[in-house]
Amino acid sequence: MYLEDQSSPDEEHFVWAYRIQISNEGPETVQLLRRHWKITDANGQVIEVEGEGVVGEQPVLEPGSAFEYTSGTPLTTPYGVMAGEYQMETAAGEPFEVEIPPFSLISPYAKRVLN
Repeated sequence: MYLEDQSSPDEEHFVWAYRIQISNEGPETVQLLRRHWKITDANGQVIEVEGEGVVGEQPVLEPGSAFEYTSGTPLTTPYGVMAGEYQMETAAGEPFEVEIPPFSLISPYAKRVLN
């Protein structure tokens, strides 16, 4: 969601909030340990963000449970795209990665282009 009240298009500052839900559809308890985002702006410039957990937490997900959080990102262009991965671990200590599919960040100031 584009945040008009936190953005300043005249100063090339555009801000979005996004909501992520992580569901454990497997048979084992897992924990999210780290995140890695690739945020690409309209000029093709990539910003990488890495760190422990999400929003200050490293949630543990029992089978069938979910964790939801909201975060945000700024860009200097009116649109972009985000994608990444979570580094997870089973209760037995086995690491694995979960891909976060790309999603668009589009403001009302983005030029409409037909593909």
